[in-house]
Amino acid sequence: MHNVYCSTGALIGRPNGRDYKLLADCAKRIECDGFEFLMYEDWYGIYESVAEYITKSNIHTPVFHIEKQVGELISRNHPGDTERAIDLFAINCKMAELIGSKLLVLHLWGGIDSDKTIEHNIKTYKNLRDIAEKHSLTLTVENVVCNFAEPLTHLLRLAEVYPDIKFTFDTKMAQFHRQLERIYELPTEWTSAHIAHMHINDYGGGYMDWANLKTLHPGEGNVDFPRFFEYVRKIYKGDLTIESTSFDKTGIIHFDKMNADIRFVKECLK
Repeated sequence: MHNVYCSTGALIGRPNGRDYKLLADCAKRIECDGFEFLMYEDWYGIYESVAEYITKSNIHTPVFHIEKQVGELISRNHPGDTERAIDLFAINCKMAELIGSKLLVLHLWGGIDSDKTIEHNIKTYKNLRDIAEKHSLTLTVENVVCNFAEPLTHLLRLAEVYPDIKFTFDTKMAQFHRQLERIYELPTEWTSAHIAHMHINDYGGGYMDWANLKTLHPGEGNVDFPRFFEYVRKIYKGDLTIESTSFDKTGIIHFDKMNADIRFVKECLK
């Protein structure tokens, strides 16, 4: 049975001050099976306090999304950047273990430099996985958007180098590069072996349309969800996280929108 999680990043962000203390109320009002906790850079200095709040509030967080600066630093790769990224990744793992997470989602590349020197990112993955394993965490790499190539090529390359690697597959990221159809063409054996988690989001722009790289609710964009979930029901047994942004520019959280998404996804999985 699939679990449907909600990303904390869909509920708290800059408009509401990235106030992690909003999460206890969110946990009471969101109809999900748990949360994917998104780490923000603001919390490095207080990560133990944030973790204590999460655990004392009994917020179920089986999935932990690594803070995105990690991949950006690896991609930029100025002197000291990769070492800094590894140090930050280690803090993320400590926090993930503290709050009881089991699976990590990583942007292995990101920022302006993105996949400019992708082989460096691929090589660095081994260091990150070693750290994750010390904390008994499963590390997955997400098919995040690219500036120079496209994510599926990089996932295929990673699987060649690391045959046991796991991925998080994101619908928005795939649609941005018009790669949803390509994922359907992959051998079922490859998909089943490597995809360990999924992110559900819609996308309303065209091919690599950076001006429209907004995380939409299912039905607001052009992802063919009936086709996608037909495929998921056949080949995928894991869990899914909805990341659709559910707060407005004033910071108000629209619980009804997220709950509608959760009901939609659960219905599609039947």
